[in-house]
Amino acid sequence: MTLELIVFIAAILFGALLYWRESQGNEIYRFFNKMMNSKELQMKTEDKKGFLYQQSLLLRLVFITTLFLIGIVITRFLIPIDLATLSLFASMIFGTLLGTYLAGFIFKSSEVIDEKSDSLEDLVSDTIEKGKDFIEDLKADKTEVKEETTSKIKEEPKAQEKSARDRLKDKGLL
Repeated sequence: MTLELIVFIAAILFGALLYWRESQGNEIYRFFNKMMNSKELQMKTEDKKGFLYQQSLLLRLVFITTLFLIGIVITRFLIPIDLATLSLFASMIFGTLLGTYLAGFIFKSSEVIDEKSDSLEDLVSDTIEKGKDFIEDLKADKTEVKEETTSKIKEEPKAQEKSARDRLKDKGLL
């Protein structure tokens, strides 16, 4: 279990590294694209798509699984020890896939923060000013309500009513 956890965490970091590397440049993907597609079907020079970068879930899963299968076959021939169990294989694939999405989320959020940083400062300062105005209005409303209630209490002294005994006598019950 400990080995699987270590492999899983390492796979998350490996997936983030792969995603970052492909976001910087996609030369290997371009090479395979040129090799397998005709001139009309080849990707354009401004296209940034890679094996993991800007791919759908299914294609990412296929490419990651293929990468680890090739890696396991090579390790089997080089090292005759049975290290690659099914649970480690699944941990590596899932961790790498999770790492790519985690890296994508981090890159996307940093882009949004960079784009909106000036407007965020204005938005925060406007919100703070509105909050201060709202608090001042609440304080003013509380003092007005207190003044109204104290003035009503002072203005309206209660009229002398008959006691309960007198009312019962008037009804003839006593």
